[in-house]
Amino acid sequence: MQGRKDYQEKLYTNFQLSDRVPSDNFYRRLKETLDLRFVYKDTARYYGSEGQESIDPVVFFKLILVGYLENLGSDRRIINTAAMRLDILYIYRIQY
Repeated sequence: MQGRKDYQEKLYTNFQLSDRVPSDNFYRRLKETLDLRFVYKDTARYYGSEGQESIDPVVFFKLILVGYLENLGSDRRIINTAAMRLDILYIYRIQY
């Protein structure tokens, strides 16, 4: 008998991103090696004290780095690529 998958979106799922990215993945190793805490100190003078909060400067740096490493020529391509790849999403988790 031919089976058919009946897919239904679950409201709650048990998913851990770190379980889905292999230990030898380039971006996982980069995240473990790269210490970007200095970015906060170096960029603090460029941020004001009023208005909405900006994007985290470390996340922004990582986005630009991914664009360079993946040879992505525009911000939209960086965002679209990052949204589709779990290994790239993994490096945006900040653990400081």
